[in-house]
Amino acid sequence: MAKKVGDDGIALDFEVGDEAVEIINVKSSRSPCPLLVFSPTTQGSYSLLLFFHGFMLQPNHYKSLLLHISSHRYIIVAPKFSPMTSQSQELKKARKITEWLSTNNLDSILPEKVLPDLLKVAVSGHNRGGKTAFALALAYESGRNASQEQQPPLKFSAILGIDPVAGSSRPSCLCSPNILQFIPYSFDQSIPVAVFGTGLSNQRAYGVCPPGAPNGVNHAEFFNESKPPCYYFMAKDYGHTDMLDDRMAALMCMIMKSGKGSKDTLRRTIGGIFVAFLKAYLEGQADDLINIVESPNIRAPITLDPVISIEE
Repeated sequence: MAKKVGDDGIALDFEVGDEAVEIINVKSSRSPCPLLVFSPTTQGSYSLLLFFHGFMLQPNHYKSLLLHISSHRYIIVAPKFSPMTSQSQELKKARKITEWLSTNNLDSILPEKVLPDLLKVAVSGHNRGGKTAFALALAYESGRNASQEQQPPLKFSAILGIDPVAGSSRPSCLCSPNILQFIPYSFDQSIPVAVFGTGLSNQRAYGVCPPGAPNGVNHAEFFNESKPPCYYFMAKDYGHTDMLDDRMAALMCMIMKSGKGSKDTLRRTIGGIFVAFLKAYLEGQADDLINIVESPNIRAPITLDPVISIEE
């Protein structure tokens, strides 16, 4: 059944939602590391999205994208990691944040009478942050049969990656933690996965700068190793950092291959796919996701090719 589609045929998940959003800067004195929190302001309980930024980036570079998602009634917690933090250190800090969230510390930071639903939590990220999201979720999955003392503190219900990258194009040079096995369906994961890739991310900028997401360790391999249910969306005409806010995207195009299309339209597309996926697997409302998968050229603002869904 078609649902939430505008007069132009574009699904309304790709438009900014109706909920007013407050952006909250949280200092490290109140949490394991500085955070940028996006919160609905209307009284209620909301599903939670944990978002990890890319290498040499910060959460505020994704402000437009995260505002879009939050305006559809989601709380987003985006940690701020130092550029000097290694991948293994980043994962340790990410785990500390989940411990902090699991003890209801977020309640005192959110607007009055706004509460996070810690039974509905998704983890996500871009670039290296996408790998961190997968590594954190897989660590939980590998410990799901452990004793209560060994269980990670926060259960995730879904994983979403935006151009996740594991490192160099050479498997021998991958940074710890090494989560890629280069074997189809090898991730020890039982929760749903959505991977969003960009078609230009594996290309060099100006023939000199290395690609942001080289073949063999990029979005395609993350999807290849994911077990069903898993989804793959490719924005073939865009580059690895085109979803950043305009000023940062303009700077990054000097070293990353960039598409010629509207960056705002790409952000709307990624935001809409996030919303549809979260609604399907956190809220039990799958109609929008089904419609996007079945008719991507009608429902989405940009060309998505390919779109793949493996449900069983």
